[in-house]
Amino acid sequence: MFMAAFVLRRLTGSILLLWGVVTLTFVLLQVAPGDPIDALVDPSFRPEDVQAIRTRYGLDEPVTMQYLSWLSGLVHGDLGISLRQKRPVAKIIAEAVPNTLRLSVVSFLLWLLAGTTLGVWSAARRGSASERGATLLSLLVYSLPSFWLGLMLQLVFVWRLHWLPSGGMAAGTLSELGLWPWLLSSCRHLLLPAAVLGLSGAAGLARYMRSSMLEILSQDYIRTARAKGLSERAVLMKHALRNAAIPLITLLGLSLPFLLSGAVVVEVIFSWPGMGQVAVQALLGRDYPVILATTLLSGSMVIVGNLLADIAYGLIDPRIRLG
Repeated sequence: MFMAAFVLRRLTGSILLLWGVVTLTFVLLQVAPGDPIDALVDPSFRPEDVQAIRTRYGLDEPVTMQYLSWLSGLVHGDLGISLRQKRPVAKIIAEAVPNTLRLSVVSFLLWLLAGTTLGVWSAARRGSASERGATLLSLLVYSLPSFWLGLMLQLVFVWRLHWLPSGGMAAGTLSELGLWPWLLSSCRHLLLPAAVLGLSGAAGLARYMRSSMLEILSQDYIRTARAKGLSERAVLMKHALRNAAIPLITLLGLSLPFLLSGAVVVEVIFSWPGMGQVAVQALLGRDYPVILATTLLSGSMVIVGNLLADIAYGLIDPRIRLG
C-alpha cells in the first residue's frame, strides 16, 4: 500500500518533469537564431516554393499551434517527419538506438566491472605504493576529456600500430562477410569507442567506490567480522562490498540514460551511427522534429533512471517511502 503510493507519487512527478523538459526544448528552439527552412532551400527557389515548404511542415503556423500539434502527435505516438531526411523521426530513432545500445552496454559493463574492482582493490590496499599509483592513474584518466582520449587512442592503435580500425561498426555486413568474420570485425570496431566510454567512467566509479569502502571498513561490524576469524576476502566481499554498493544505486540509475544516449563526442570521433550522430546532425541542420525526439528520449531515460533509483531506495529503506 505504502509502496504503491510512493511509486505513484514519483511517477506523477516524473511525467510532469518530462513535459517540462520537452516544452523548454521547444521554446529554446523557437527563440534560437536561424530558420530551419534555410537548410531545405537554396537561392534559386521562388518565394512561393519556400512558402509551400513552410506550409508542408506546418512552420507557417503560430508557435502555439506548432507546439500543440507536436504535443498531440506525441500523445498518439507520432514524432513527426524529419525536415532533412524526409522520413519519420521514429524510424530514424529506431535505426540508431540499437547501434548505441551495442556500444553503451559493452561500455557500461566495462565501467561497472573495472570501476568496482579497482575501487575495492584500492580500499583493501590503502596507503600502499601500488594503491597510490592506481589512484594517480585513475585521477589522470578521469580528468582527460573523452574527445582527447579518443583521439590519442586512435593515434596510437590506428595510425601508428595499425591494429584497429578508425571508425564505423564493421568492415561489411553479415551477409557479405559471414558470421565469424563479421563478429571479429564488429569486436575490433567496438573496442576503442567502448574503451573510451567505459574507462573514463570507471575511473570516477573507482574513486567513489574506494571512498564508500573505506567508510564501511571503519565500522564496528567489520571489526567484529574480523574478530570472528573471517578471512580478509570474506570480510571485503560478503560484508563490506555489499553495504558499500548501496549508494551505487543512484549511479546505476543515472547510468540508464547512458545506455541509449551514449556519448555524442565519442560517436562522432569514431563515426559510430548511433544517437549521438543523429543528435549532432539534427542540431547542425536545425531539424526540429529530430532534436525534440532525441531530447525526449534522453530526458526520458534520465527521469526513468532516477525513478528506478528512488524505487530501489524505497525498497531498501522504508523510511524513504514513509517520509
